[in-house]
Amino acid sequence: MSLSSIERSPMNAAAILDQLKSLGTQSYKGVLLKHGIPEPVFGVKIEELKKFHQKIKVDYQLALDLYDTGIYDAMYLAGLIADDGRMTKKDLKKWVKNAHCPGIAEYTVPWVASQGNFGHELALEWIDSKTELVAAAGWTTLSCLVALVEDEDLDIPELKKLLAHVAKNIHDQPNRVRHTMNGFVISVGSYVAELTDLALATAAKIGAASKVPDASEYIKKVRARGTIGKKRKTVKC
Repeated sequence: MSLSSIERSPMNAAAILDQLKSLGTQSYKGVLLKHGIPEPVFGVKIEELKKFHQKIKVDYQLALDLYDTGIYDAMYLAGLIADDGRMTKKDLKKWVKNAHCPGIAEYTVPWVASQGNFGHELALEWIDSKTELVAAAGWTTLSCLVALVEDEDLDIPELKKLLAHVAKNIHDQPNRVRHTMNGFVISVGSYVAELTDLALATAAKIGAASKVPDASEYIKKVRARGTIGKKRKTVKC
């Protein structure tokens, strides 16, 4: 299906679902299923979803409607077209509650939360959740925030406390929380120049026992590229 055919179609959730279904492939669906994406899923490649994003741009209600379908491809697209600034706390809490896999909990929800008005507040709430994917969403939202927000607008003492929290508690967390905590260390070290050394020290404390990739290796690669502290305009991809 070409972008022009998308343009001719009505932009409502039902019509988009029909188009998404036609774009799904069994081969890509199989890949998604192997990576823990649950049914229902059509198997639409990201580049195809981005074509819808190019046309729709931003649509608050359509994003809510697509997310509510519970279909992975539609939920992912919802994150791309969400009007982040219009998303309410109620919207975001509903989204994180219904995030049924890491692909949504650790990408879609944090993207939208971090670029909206309640990301910081909700992230701090979510990281204390006993629900694995909710806590993972919280840590990833914090990672997104440090990538987006200029250092002078960040709460540096709070970030230091969060790094200490990770070092102390990461070993006792479920798998996805460990991975997103580790990702938070990488993000702080990569995007907050003042805290790069502390993030490296935190990575050393974490060590191999946490069964996560070596955060220090990622941070050192960013340092070698000379891009420590370079912020992002968006975290959506």
